[in-house]
Amino acid sequence: MEAARRFGRRMGMVKLVVIVATAGRPHLLSAQTASPSALFVVQSDDGDNRLQIDVLAQFDGRFALHDTGGAIVDTFAIRRFRPMLQGRLLRHFEFYFNPDFAGGMVVVQDAYFDTVFSKAFRLRVGKFKTPLGLERLMSANALTFMERALPTQLLPNRDIGVEVLGDLGNHTVSYMAAVMNGVSDFASADVDTNDDKELAGRVVIRPLARRTSSPMSGLAVGIAGSTGTVKELPVVKSSTLFQPFLSYVDATADGDRVHVSPQAFYYYKSIGVFGEFVRSAQSIRHDAASSRISHTAWEVSASYAITGEPVTDGAVRPRHDFDFGGGHVGAIQLAARYHTLHVDDDAFTLGLTAPGSSRSANAFTFGVNWYLNPFLKYAFNFERTVFDGDAGGPRPAENALAFRAQLFF
Repeated sequence: MEAARRFGRRMGMVKLVVIVATAGRPHLLSAQTASPSALFVVQSDDGDNRLQIDVLAQFDGRFALHDTGGAIVDTFAIRRFRPMLQGRLLRHFEFYFNPDFAGGMVVVQDAYFDTVFSKAFRLRVGKFKTPLGLERLMSANALTFMERALPTQLLPNRDIGVEVLGDLGNHTVSYMAAVMNGVSDFASADVDTNDDKELAGRVVIRPLARRTSSPMSGLAVGIAGSTGTVKELPVVKSSTLFQPFLSYVDATADGDRVHVSPQAFYYYKSIGVFGEFVRSAQSIRHDAASSRISHTAWEVSASYAITGEPVTDGAVRPRHDFDFGGGHVGAIQLAARYHTLHVDDDAFTLGLTAPGSSRSANAFTFGVNWYLNPFLKYAFNFERTVFDGDAGGPRPAENALAFRAQLFF
C-alpha cells in the first residue's frame, strides 16, 4: 500500500516538457529515452515516470520508368503511418508500442517492455526486430534511402520472443541476444505455428569510441547470426518497387535455417559509410529429396551532407531550419549505394524455383535527402536493378523513380 501511495504522489506531480533538439532514432539499443525530435513529453518531476508520443508519416510516389508492358503500377501511397507510444514506469521499466495504419490495415509493428537493470543489461519481452541486420535495425524515420537494400530481403523482420541487450565499456561494445518464434525472411508474424524456436544475436564493437577527437571514433564492426527452424519459404522482391523475382514451387522448408551477417559502419563529420553481407542457408524439401540452399547478398552505402551537417546513424539535423526569406535551405544529403543478391544455383538445378525467377539482382541507388527542419524531410531516389546479370535477359531491368515526404515528431 505504501508503494502504491508513493507511485500516486509521483504521478500527481507531472509536467509537460517541450523538446526541440537533434533529430534521430527513438529506439535502437541504448536505454529508452525521449526521441530527440519529440515535441511533447509528459513526465513526473523526478523523471522516473514518463510518457512520450511520436508520429511517423511517410507519403510516397513510386514510378517505374520504361515499363512499356504496364506490369508495374505507378502509384502514390502512404508508406507508413505510425503513432508511437513509449515511456518509463518507476525508473526501471520501459515500454514501446508501435502500430502502423498504412495500407488500409492495422499492423502492430512493435509491442514490448523492458526491465532495465543497468546500461549493460536489460531484459526485453514482446514483439520486436530480430537482432540481425544492420540496416533492418535502423529506425524507419532515419533511413538513408527510402527502402532498405537487398540484403534485408534475406533477413527476418519482427518476431515475438525474449531478448537481453546492453552497452558495455561506455558504448564500446553493444550486444543483443534473443530467443524468438522464428519467421520467414523479410517477414513478421504474431502467431507461432512451430514448436521449434530461433536463436539470434548481434555484437557491435566500436574500438575507438572513447577517443572522441580521433577521426576513427565513428568506426564500428559487428557480426550477427541466427539458427532455428522455420516452416515458410520467402518471396524475394526488388527493394524500391517490391517486384517479386524469386519464389518457390512444390517446395517446403525442411529443417534449420542459419543466418550469418558481418557488418560495419563509419561516420566522420559530414560523411557516412556502412555495409553488410548476409548469407541465408535453408534446408528445402522437394518431392522426396531435401537440399541445403544458400542465398547471399551484400551492400555498400555512402552519404555526404553537402551543407556541412554531421552525419550519424540517425537523421541529419539542419544547422539552420528552412527559411525561404532568410536564405536558409535546411540540410541536403547526397547518397549512393550498390547492392546485390545471388540465388543459389542449386535452387534452379533442382527445380525448386517458380517460372520467371531470377538467379541474381544487382542494383544501384542514388538518393537526395532534403531536411527542412528536425521534423520534415523530402527524399528522392533513383534505382536501377539488373536481373541475371543481363539487362536483356528473361526479366528486363527495373528502373524506379521515387520520392517521399516524411513527417516525424
